[in-house]
Amino acid sequence: MTTTESQTIAAVILNQLGGGRFVAMTGAKMFTHDGASLRFRLPSRFAREGINFVKVTLTAADDYTVEFGKVWGINYRMIATQAGIYGDTLRAAFTAATGLDCTL
Repeated sequence: MTTTESQTIAAVILNQLGGGRFVAMTGAKMFTHDGASLRFRLPSRFAREGINFVKVTLTAADDYTVEFGKVWGINYRMIATQAGIYGDTLRAAFTAATGLDCTL
């Protein structure tokens, strides 16, 4: 996968989450992409269960696998994973796991 394809996939994922409004509502930051994934951080102690890391990966089945975790120092603990999420339900899955609304 080329860098351009990876950037395009990450941009589409961010758009499906709500784009700039998503960033404003959740405080998401430190966006990175690799392969078919978009990763970002959330403010500490802002989301349910201390979730401050999210990774959204496009699968070969054209749906998403979403991983929610907690990062502190060099440690990482996965809190939840949801597979088989389609683009139209990505926001609802994010809200259900984190308790944060994606847009107004």
